[in-house]
Amino acid sequence: MGLRDTYAYAIQTAKGKFQGNAEEREGKLHFHGTVATEAERNDIWNAIKTIPTWEKDVVADIKVTGGTTAGTATAAAKAPDAKTYTVKAGDTLSGIAKAHLGNAGAYMKIFELNKDQLTDPDKIKPGQVLKLP
Repeated sequence: MGLRDTYAYAIQTAKGKFQGNAEEREGKLHFHGTVATEAERNDIWNAIKTIPTWEKDVVADIKVTGGTTAGTATAAAKAPDAKTYTVKAGDTLSGIAKAHLGNAGAYMKIFELNKDQLTDPDKIKPGQVLKLP
Protein backbone atom coordinates (compact mmCIF):
# COMPACT_ATOMS: atom_id res chain seq x y z
CA MET A 1 0.00 0.00 0.00
CA GLY A 2 1.44 3.37 -1.05
CA LEU A 3 1.26 6.69 0.73
CA ARG A 4 -1.56 7.88 -1.57
CA ASP A 5 -3.59 4.91 -0.28
CA THR A 6 -2.62 5.57 3.35
CA TYR A 7 -3.59 9.24 3.02
CA ALA A 8 -6.69 8.65 0.87
CA TYR A 9 -8.85 10.44 3.46
CA ALA A 10 -6.62 13.55 3.34
CA ILE A 11 -6.59 13.52 -0.46
CA GLN A 12 -10.38 13.15 -0.53
CA THR A 13 -10.72 16.00 2.00
CA ALA A 14 -8.58 18.21 -0.25
CA LYS A 15 -10.73 17.61 -3.33
CA GLY A 16 -12.77 20.62 -4.34
CA LYS A 17 -10.86 23.05 -2.11
CA PHE A 18 -7.19 22.38 -2.86
CA GLN A 19 -5.71 23.72 -6.10
CA GLY A 20 -2.59 21.62 -6.50
CA ASN A 21 -1.51 18.04 -6.16
CA ALA A 22 -0.53 15.31 -3.74
CA GLU A 23 2.40 13.50 -5.29
CA GLU A 24 4.36 10.58 -3.92
CA ARG A 25 8.12 10.94 -4.44
CA GLU A 26 11.30 10.08 -2.57
CA GLY A 27 9.32 8.08 0.00
CA LYS A 28 7.12 11.01 1.02
CA LEU A 29 3.73 12.38 0.03
CA HIS A 30 4.14 15.97 -1.13
CA PHE A 31 1.08 18.26 -0.97
CA HIS A 32 1.76 21.41 -3.02
CA GLY A 33 -0.89 23.99 -3.85
CA THR A 34 -3.30 26.62 -2.59
CA VAL A 35 -6.61 26.90 -0.76
CA ALA A 36 -8.91 29.89 -0.41
CA THR A 37 -9.13 29.99 3.41
CA GLU A 38 -7.27 29.09 6.56
CA ALA A 39 -10.20 26.79 7.49
CA GLU A 40 -9.69 24.78 4.30
CA ARG A 41 -5.99 24.41 5.05
CA ASN A 42 -6.87 23.32 8.59
CA ASP A 43 -9.31 20.72 7.23
CA ILE A 44 -6.57 19.21 5.08
CA TRP A 45 -4.03 19.24 7.93
CA ASN A 46 -6.55 17.63 10.29
CA ALA A 47 -7.10 14.86 7.74
CA ILE A 48 -3.33 14.38 7.29
CA LYS A 49 -2.87 14.14 11.07
CA THR A 50 -5.26 11.18 11.38
CA ILE A 51 -2.32 8.96 10.40
CA PRO A 52 0.12 8.53 13.32
CA THR A 53 3.22 8.59 11.07
CA TRP A 54 2.26 11.80 9.23
CA GLU A 55 5.36 13.67 10.42
CA LYS A 56 7.72 11.30 8.59
CA ASP A 57 5.40 10.68 5.61
CA VAL A 58 4.19 14.13 4.54
CA VAL A 59 5.70 17.34 3.23
CA ALA A 60 3.10 20.02 2.67
CA ASP A 61 3.27 23.43 1.08
CA ILE A 62 -0.32 24.66 1.31
CA LYS A 63 -0.72 28.40 0.76
CA VAL A 64 -3.85 30.33 1.70
CA THR A 65 -4.84 32.73 -1.08
CA GLY A 66 -7.88 34.46 0.39
CA GLY A 67 -7.49 34.47 4.18
CA THR A 68 -5.81 37.05 6.37
CA THR A 69 -2.89 34.79 7.30
CA ALA A 70 -1.32 33.39 4.17
CA GLY A 71 1.67 31.12 4.54
CA THR A 72 3.02 27.63 4.21
CA ALA A 73 3.37 24.70 6.51
CA THR A 74 5.66 21.69 6.51
CA ALA A 75 5.58 18.52 8.53
CA ALA A 76 8.18 20.10 10.81
CA ALA A 77 5.95 23.14 11.40
CA LYS A 78 3.11 23.14 13.88
CA ALA A 79 -0.06 21.96 12.21
CA PRO A 80 -3.47 22.93 13.61
CA ASP A 81 -4.69 20.87 16.53
CA ALA A 82 -7.36 18.42 15.45
CA LYS A 83 -10.04 16.99 17.69
CA THR A 84 -8.43 13.56 17.89
CA TYR A 85 -7.66 10.80 20.35
CA THR A 86 -4.66 8.48 20.33
CA VAL A 87 -5.69 4.93 21.19
CA LYS A 88 -4.01 3.38 24.24
CA ALA A 89 -3.75 -0.30 25.18
CA GLY A 90 -7.07 -1.52 26.58
CA ASP A 91 -9.16 1.21 24.94
CA THR A 92 -12.48 0.48 23.25
CA LEU A 93 -14.49 2.76 20.98
CA SER A 94 -17.34 2.75 23.49
CA GLY A 95 -14.94 3.72 26.29
CA ILE A 96 -13.50 6.53 24.17
CA ALA A 97 -17.04 7.66 23.27
CA LYS A 98 -18.08 7.72 26.92
CA ALA A 99 -14.99 9.67 28.01
CA HIS A 100 -15.01 12.20 25.17
CA LEU A 101 -18.62 12.37 24.01
CA GLY A 102 -20.40 11.55 27.27
CA ASN A 103 -22.21 8.54 25.79
CA ALA A 104 -20.74 5.05 25.26
CA GLY A 105 -23.44 4.40 22.64
CA ALA A 106 -21.93 7.10 20.43
CA TYR A 107 -19.02 4.80 19.49
CA MET A 108 -20.45 4.34 15.98
CA LYS A 109 -20.02 8.09 15.35
CA ILE A 110 -16.29 7.65 15.99
CA PHE A 111 -16.21 4.52 13.84
CA GLU A 112 -17.96 6.30 10.94
CA LEU A 113 -15.52 9.22 11.08
CA ASN A 114 -12.56 6.83 10.95
CA LYS A 115 -13.62 4.34 8.29
CA ASP A 116 -10.50 5.32 6.35
CA GLN A 117 -8.45 3.42 8.95
CA LEU A 118 -10.96 1.15 10.73
CA THR A 119 -12.75 -1.84 9.25
CA ASP A 120 -14.38 -3.11 12.45
CA PRO A 121 -15.42 -1.08 15.54
CA ASP A 122 -14.01 -3.84 17.75
CA LYS A 123 -10.54 -3.71 16.18
CA ILE A 124 -8.66 -0.61 17.24
CA LYS A 125 -4.93 -0.59 17.93
CA PRO A 126 -2.76 1.38 20.33
CA GLY A 127 -1.15 4.32 18.56
CA GLN A 128 -4.01 4.92 16.11
CA VAL A 129 -5.08 8.57 16.01
CA LEU A 130 -8.86 8.70 15.75
CA LYS A 131 -10.90 11.73 14.72
CA LEU A 132 -13.59 12.64 17.22
CA PRO A 133 -16.93 14.24 16.33
